Amino acid sequence: MVHAINEEADDDLLDRGYSRRQLGRIAAVFGAGIAVAAAGRPAWASGGVPDPAPSAKVRIGANECWTGPLAPGVAAAAAIIPMGNRYSPRDERGDFIRAVTLVEKVPADHVAPYPGSSDPLSRSVVTFTSPTRGLVTADPTFELAGRTAEYLGVPVARVPLKSDLTHDVKAMLAANPNAGLFYICSPNNPTGTVTPLADIEWLVANKPAGSMVLIDEAYTHFAGVPTASYLAAADKDVIVMRTFSKIFGMAGMRMGYVMARPDVLQKMMRYDGGMQSGALPLPSLACATASLTALDLIAARRAQMQEARAMTLEHLKKRGATVLPTNANMLMIDWKTTKAGAMQQAFRTQSVEIGRSWPIWPTVSRVTVGSMEDMTAFCAAYDQVTKT
Repeated sequence: MVHAINEEADDDLLDRGYSRRQLGRIAAVFGAGIAVAAAGRPAWASGGVPDPAPSAKVRIGANECWTGPLAPGVAAAAAIIPMGNRYSPRDERGDFIRAVTLVEKVPADHVAPYPGSSDPLSRSVVTFTSPTRGLVTADPTFELAGRTAEYLGVPVARVPLKSDLTHDVKAMLAANPNAGLFYICSPNNPTGTVTPLADIEWLVANKPAGSMVLIDEAYTHFAGVPTASYLAAADKDVIVMRTFSKIFGMAGMRMGYVMARPDVLQKMMRYDGGMQSGALPLPSLACATASLTALDLIAARRAQMQEARAMTLEHLKKRGATVLPTNANMLMIDWKTTKAGAMQQAFRTQSVEIGRSWPIWPTVSRVTVGSMEDMTAFCAAYDQVTKT
């Protein structure tokens, strides 16, 4: 029988209603940490779907940034590689946390870095849900939280987005008034829409005692809107999650962090002693630290994305396409009578890899906004595909 990392964690899980059989699956969630760091998703997240075709000339299917890390990050990562013989030449982890506190205005003990966001997202599900206190999530949204919960035998309530494509927080609370975790992705993946902070504040104020609100802000730098980090600084029942896989162009370098009260971070780390939080490649740490404070370069990259997105939306509008509103580096096209999978295959004939669909919207495709060159090629492919 495989158990969680330590007896204290096992006892906590059993007290919360997990069976000894389920402990083996929970151990697998944390045991997959290395695989997550290497591949970007655990087995229960991908569902066996391969990454977008690497042979496509235009790859706008995985919400990656169209270019690599910011220049200061590249320089910082390169500078530390010759010191790779040392476990920690300097205080790289401390430097990173200090950069987060400077930018986010949160105390240092409220910050925990992780290799990307998959680990802390799944870790939050393990820590705050159980067979008796489920997960509430939107539909459609990023599926990892829901898939992890289902893998562990935790009840999942999926609540449709509102007509404006934001999270319906009141319906989410009504869907399970005793939930252990409420997951909000804002800007949402796949819609790119931003849920107002006032709505998130309402959920935090009205949720059941002992539960947590997980706010996934992976795409917030593309939107350029106020963020929820102040809720973590105010010691609310929240976990605010960020990743460097998006605007910072570091998807392959696996860096992210969470912001929450120290007691919340401690609970999340008890299953493996915080191994994933501490085991971070030094070039990734250095790159992230230098990138996080490059505010002018972040704004410039956001402006590039917005320009390419505006051009694409105008092109699609002129051709009568149905495109959902978005505030991030993605857009959703409704093909109406054609399945999204068929359209994805059609675009592949033009060597353009667009994104996938979600079960609730089988005729809607997600398209990542890439460079102006990428989106010009996409528009040409769109004209060809819709003509034929």
